[in-house]
Amino acid sequence: MAADLSTNLLTEELRHSNGGFTAPESLCWPSLLSCLLLACSYVGSLYVWRSDLPRDHPTVIKRRFTSVLIVSGLSPVFVWTWREFTGITTDSSLLALMGIRFEGLIPAIILPLFLTMVLFLGPLMQLAMDCPWTFVDGIRVVLDPYFWALCFSDMRWLRNQIVAPLTEELVFRACMLPMLVPCAGPSLAIFTCPLFFGVAHFHHVIELLRFRQGTLSGIFLSAVFQFSYTAVFGAYTAFIFIRTGHLIGPVLCHSFCNYMGFPAISTAMEHPQRLTVLSSYLLGVILFLFLLLPFTNPYFYGFPTPVCTLISSLSSLCLS
Repeated sequence: MAADLSTNLLTEELRHSNGGFTAPESLCWPSLLSCLLLACSYVGSLYVWRSDLPRDHPTVIKRRFTSVLIVSGLSPVFVWTWREFTGITTDSSLLALMGIRFEGLIPAIILPLFLTMVLFLGPLMQLAMDCPWTFVDGIRVVLDPYFWALCFSDMRWLRNQIVAPLTEELVFRACMLPMLVPCAGPSLAIFTCPLFFGVAHFHHVIELLRFRQGTLSGIFLSAVFQFSYTAVFGAYTAFIFIRTGHLIGPVLCHSFCNYMGFPAISTAMEHPQRLTVLSSYLLGVILFLFLLLPFTNPYFYGFPTPVCTLISSLSSLCLS
């Protein structure tokens, strides 16, 4: 009885908060077309520079920085054009819909990143065991300005830890999800949005084939694996974006996952302290599943989150 009353109150609160929302008919085709054009613009910008150099060459990275930063800077125009074309109106500003806002900012910085670190408990434990540094040595390195100067002078580090997480989350989450949620709803949008993200990473296959980096079957299997991994990861950060209504959380999680890479489970199986490492892997997954909903509770981030005001009926993803 109490649970039903609580749900009814939450429903009324959500409906009241998004009372300014109107969803026009034939909404899906402009939403999907806008997302497709945005994805093509992002990936296409990587190839406006003609070069015979590999993707990790500093010159190529610098040129691509210019391209993706321009496309990312213009990406809100896609959302604005879509909103004007469809006639959708909400009480939230365009920036708020894209997860750029102050309400709930501190929890959005801390909780999603901590949740992701919990998921990577096994790899973190393995890294700590194999690291020759002590904890104090690690703190000294982190606080050393020279260390950060080296990082920021490394083009690959800048790409993997800053530019790629920021631009990809802005384009593929902050811009696409506000366009997909009114059409598909939050749940389906979480699994639709990563498809654009996963397909966008297929361009790596072109470079592998171009520079003959591996056999044809190996490149194909690598592409399938990368698509699967990026799609799953994209669904996770889309979930975080919808639940928190912030861009910063997905960006930090993306940067952290780029740093960690895919968990080296095969190495863990051969580790001298295999039982401890594998137990950490299992514990991390269990704790992650246990903390996933509480740590992304929309009430920490300002209920309802702006993207949730784009739906006219109640969704469990927008509640605690």
